[in-house]
Amino acid sequence: MNSTGIDHPAETELFDDTLSCELSLPVEFQAGATLQRPGSTEMLLRSIALVEDARNADDGSDERNDNSLQLQRLEARLDLTLVLLGRLLQRDAPAATITALRWSRHGLRLQRDELAGYAAGTKGVVRLQPAEWLPDLIELPVVVLAEAATPNGPQLWVRLDAQNEALLAAVERHLFRLHRKQIADSRRNR
Repeated sequence: MNSTGIDHPAETELFDDTLSCELSLPVEFQAGATLQRPGSTEMLLRSIALVEDARNADDGSDERNDNSLQLQRLEARLDLTLVLLGRLLQRDAPAATITALRWSRHGLRLQRDELAGYAAGTKGVVRLQPAEWLPDLIELPVVVLAEAATPNGPQLWVRLDAQNEALLAAVERHLFRLHRKQIADSRRNR
């Protein structure tokens, strides 16, 4: 049994010997769906990386001048504007449910309320919100590996179904930043 307490071959296939993060994010899986916005996931993940890396570079600086503070205030206002705009745009769309998940460059395990009967090999799309401050969803093409009841509740394992190396690299970089943030948060909470 692994450290998550879930013993399943899909868990081993997706998460052994690779970086993974356990999170709770707005996420949905749609079997049989196709990508609505091909190419947008890679672009969005790269943009998030640029914004967050720039913020982290500013946070480590001891030199706080007026320009830096003004820039931080401007970024905060822009963040709030994006959140409000995103809420307006998504108010008629069904909201993705916050779900416990484990994510690696190979795929995801999603906590479910109940088993849905997905067969292994079923193709679909996972849509999830990659950053708290940006109310937009990325789309990942996936294939169902397994669905099973576990001691932790029903789980759905999906493997990324992308041949695009740039997309996989963007996902891996995003996961690395999430992992680094989780480590920093755990150190601060000690």
